[in-house]
Amino acid sequence: MYICRGINHLIVLHMRQYEVTSRIAVYEMEELPVEDRELVEAACRVTESSYAPYSHFHVGAAARLSDGTIFVGSNQEAAAFPSGMCAERTTLYAALAQHPDQKVLALAIAAQTGGHFLEDPITPCGACRQVMLETEDRLGQDIRVLLYGTKGVHVLQNVKSLLPIYFVADCMK
Repeated sequence: MYICRGINHLIVLHMRQYEVTSRIAVYEMEELPVEDRELVEAACRVTESSYAPYSHFHVGAAARLSDGTIFVGSNQEAAAFPSGMCAERTTLYAALAQHPDQKVLALAIAAQTGGHFLEDPITPCGACRQVMLETEDRLGQDIRVLLYGTKGVHVLQNVKSLLPIYFVADCMK
């Protein structure tokens, strides 16, 4: 409890603390189950279709739907920032526009620059995390997240692990 004394009043504040943690499993590519390895490889391949003439940062994403279909997408830049689109949102929007009845089971993300994949995995930007979270929430299905780096693949069991203090539609009720 914290007591704050003002000129003609007394304010009592009750401060609380809590800790937020996320569990991340780190695998070598060879250790991943075949389906996960296939998804990460698809994300790596699609970095080649990235249009990144300004940042030179090529990102690819691959989503596995509940029927087994894999959708891929890459980042697409435009000179009029922020008109471009990240790989994660490109992938999810395309997959769900074409298969609105399917759930997204997993999303793999990979990035390269200078013709080389990053050693440490990248994580989605804030806007992508929000879209991923709302997709997970809307579909009522955890989305496993696989973040590729040449030193290891980080696997999270759901998007909430990336964004543990989150804002979704239910927060506005």
